Amino acid sequence: MIGRLMFTTLALILFIVSGFAAYVRFAPSDPARWTTDPSQAYAWDHGIGWNEVLPQTGGAILRIPAADGLLARLDAVAMATPRTMRLAGSVEEGRITWITRSGLWGFPDYTTAQLGQDGVYIHARLRFGQSDLGVNAARLATWQSKL
Repeated sequence: MIGRLMFTTLALILFIVSGFAAYVRFAPSDPARWTTDPSQAYAWDHGIGWNEVLPQTGGAILRIPAADGLLARLDAVAMATPRTMRLAGSVEEGRITWITRSGLWGFPDYTTAQLGQDGVYIHARLRFGQSDLGVNAARLATWQSKL
């Protein structure tokens, strides 16, 4: 009796965990929802300077001064990042959103970069949960160092 109850409990737990993992990996990503204007993510004129990664709740922001080919170089760096793919946009459009997934669970993080007159504005954020444990800020710092 106890063995069967334990087996049933473990099977139920495995089913729930597997369902959650499948949902995280296969939930559709709506480009309209995640491809937002990063310059609106923060009151840039009242805070950090240029080239400073600012961690936020569930994400991070960064702005980089304008330079020739900056968005194209950023796109190349992003696409070279493991488990990263382009969700929407292009260099020609002036705005790109990438999805980067965590290694174990495949949690998606969305990073949008937009070319403005004075530079590139970048907003990285999580989709599930409330804390990204600093992953998005670390990714932005890594991408910035590779530019």
